[in-house]
Amino acid sequence: MSTASQVKGAALPTSLPWSGLLALSTAAFTAVMTELLPAGLLPRMAPALGVSEARVGFLVTGYALASFVAAIPLTALLRGLPRRPVLVGALLGFAVSNVVVALSSSYPLTFAARLVAGGMGGTLWAMLVGYAARMVPAERRGRAIAIVLAGITLALSLGVPAGTALAGVLGWRAVFGVLAGLSVLLVGWVLRRVPGFPGEEAGARVPLGRVAVLPGVPVVLSVTLFLLLGHQVLYTYVAPFAAHSGFGRTGLVLLVFGTATVVGIWITGALVDRLLRPTLLGALGLCAVVMLALGLFARTPAVLLVAVALWGVAFGGAPTLIQTALVDASGPAAADVATSVQTTVYNAGIAAGSLTGGLALTHLGAGSLPWTALPLVVAALAAVALGRRHAFPAGRARV
Repeated sequence: MSTASQVKGAALPTSLPWSGLLALSTAAFTAVMTELLPAGLLPRMAPALGVSEARVGFLVTGYALASFVAAIPLTALLRGLPRRPVLVGALLGFAVSNVVVALSSSYPLTFAARLVAGGMGGTLWAMLVGYAARMVPAERRGRAIAIVLAGITLALSLGVPAGTALAGVLGWRAVFGVLAGLSVLLVGWVLRRVPGFPGEEAGARVPLGRVAVLPGVPVVLSVTLFLLLGHQVLYTYVAPFAAHSGFGRTGLVLLVFGTATVVGIWITGALVDRLLRPTLLGALGLCAVVMLALGLFARTPAVLLVAVALWGVAFGGAPTLIQTALVDASGPAAADVATSVQTTVYNAGIAAGSLTGGLALTHLGAGSLPWTALPLVVAALAAVALGRRHAFPAGRARV
């Protein structure tokens, strides 16, 4: 698939460009691994950097903060440049950051490298969904996005635990070195198999403020915010909730959730292009039922584990459904900008949900967490139900 054919508007192939989509999925995997790996290596990194484990944890916080701050301005600044060089630049930024982390014994230098990586992450997340959407015909857009976002699920369910285990054998510095090497190899894959697309011409660019208020976009962003708020209220504090329920095996609970998200991604990939609206309504409705079940019956271990599994299935597919709806509403040409706004909303939802859950845990106890999450998930469900005209239409023929 040549760059020239894409630019000149030649028909896209009816089959999925698997190699290119898997390269983008691997980029998503690399970004999540880079962001979250320090969380699993706190005891090993702290002595080497001469700081407490809490300060090593701030390496994750700094990454997230940089991603939150950088997503919109960097996307707006770079939107006129050809897409593939920007993607390659973000991957090389990950490589350099991870090399510095692997070699540094200075906490300030390590923290600075993590801020750079966060900026690259904000740029990358704003690109991936729009890139996938431009590589395929509109009727296959949802499946392409599902393939790319599966890299997130694999990183969470398999990558981070495997990286933590590998650090026990080779040392934590070697694991960051491996991540840097993966980024460099991925650059070659991208250059060979991912098509090049032009940036937006200056006269054709829709101003960022106008993209954010295109019909349907505000509703999709509100669903993103409410869902992440409700999800993080409970997910952030799943350990104290499991203990409150009398089960206490947090590792098993997280394993069940992570494995179930893979199932959710698979189901969504099969349905998103034909049944986006009913699938999302079903996923959010299932999330609401799960919160209700956890609020009423979590002290029964079987109910707890089944509910967590259903929660993973529902949440695993939701980001793909929401981001496909966002690209439909904004159009592929403006998808990078729209997704950069969504990235900011996504991170805001994570932060606010964690804060809300912490307040509920402190003042009302762990048993209140599902009840705090429930109205937020219901609000997301209501927004989808009411947004049938522009955001989540019954049919996707208009794309």
